Amino acid sequence: MRSYVLTVWNFLDPIYYFFNRLQCLPCKGNILRVRLTKYKGREIMLSDGTTINRNDFLVKIHLHNAKLLYELKEIKSELRRAKMIYRGMQNSLPELEKFIRRHPRKEEIKGIIGITSLNKASTRLGFEVFDISHPLYRLFKTFAFLPIELLSNHNLSIKEIVKNHKPSYLFMSTNMLTERYRK
Repeated sequence: MRSYVLTVWNFLDPIYYFFNRLQCLPCKGNILRVRLTKYKGREIMLSDGTTINRNDFLVKIHLHNAKLLYELKEIKSELRRAKMIYRGMQNSLPELEKFIRRHPRKEEIKGIIGITSLNKASTRLGFEVFDISHPLYRLFKTFAFLPIELLSNHNLSIKEIVKNHKPSYLFMSTNMLTERYRK
């Protein structure tokens, strides 16, 4: 069943990619797709002193879920899957730093933002985790992530996924990204 769903997902992924104006980063093994966006949430103060306000420019990051699910489909161990995703992020973030450094609006980009339920090791990568405060948006994201969670977590029920995998915002300032990942 998972194979059929992944096949359909791989078919639909380019359509999603097109309509969300995503760009792939050029490095081998990259698991991120990105786009420039204006932030529409509440004010956020990051630990390095960067304040992110409404309408500030951020680079929104998306995990390449279709690619990841295909690569992780045979791996049963949650720990091994988490390590693969972590290493994929470590390999992708230097290219993201280079993408921002070369972007025509680089001076206006204050940081990066993502939404994920995979936030346990995010702080080790340099991200800061913030709860999604709006209850309807949090609920929407919980159910939007449900297919990904069901496909990637072989042993969990829908109830366990909804209870234990709460989506959160991930933020990192461009200064922090440059400090940690500039090659």
